[in-house]
Amino acid sequence: MVGTDGIDGTDGTAREPGRRRGQGELEAVVLEALHGAGEPVTAAWVRERLGGDLAYTTVVTILTRLLAKQAVTRRKSGRSFLWSPAADPAGLAANRMRQVLDGQSDRGTVLTRFVSGLSDDDERLLRRLLRRTTGDGTRVRGAEPEGE
Repeated sequence: MVGTDGIDGTDGTAREPGRRRGQGELEAVVLEALHGAGEPVTAAWVRERLGGDLAYTTVVTILTRLLAKQAVTRRKSGRSFLWSPAADPAGLAANRMRQVLDGQSDRGTVLTRFVSGLSDDDERLLRRLLRRTTGDGTRVRGAEPEGE
């Protein structure tokens, strides 16, 4: 049953007319709101920014899930928390990729399949990035010269 706050009580996701938003979609819009804020904000601010259709507890649940995924940070401010994105969108994507890789026992196979699925342009870009050197002239960790 859907309550007046537009939330389906079974999993806490918002409901739009004729369609339910999934957890990943809600997390994405919350992260987008945090990035747009430009400074740490409260869960109430996020809720208002999203139009107020979600229950406050749903917004806090989404923020807490994002915290567990290390996608956001929080700090205590009075009786509430101030929330911020942990990184820019590219950094968050990289973090998600690392988390997936960390959850696998055969990292070599996972990386091989990832690279084999890249477009030619993306593979060239990855090779170029791996050849870059750090500020002190040493190679980026794990970088191999092309052709090896």
